[in-house]
Amino acid sequence: MTLKKTLLAGLFFLGTILYAQKPTEVPKPSEEPIDLSNPADVIIYIVLPLCAIVLFFIWRGKLKNQKK
Repeated sequence: MTLKKTLLAGLFFLGTILYAQKPTEVPKPSEEPIDLSNPADVIIYIVLPLCAIVLFFIWRGKLKNQKK
């Protein structure tokens, strides 16, 4: 019975410690959709992920060619 009480108390204190670590001065994510008229948003959310995917397939193709 003591082990159960100790675990329960530990979980309670862990929850309060984790909640206490929540930063207050950090900006919160916006609820607005991505503005595609902003060039920075287009680059960050469309161009960079597409470049990463293309580079991945190029890298994977080179690995397959090296194994042959």
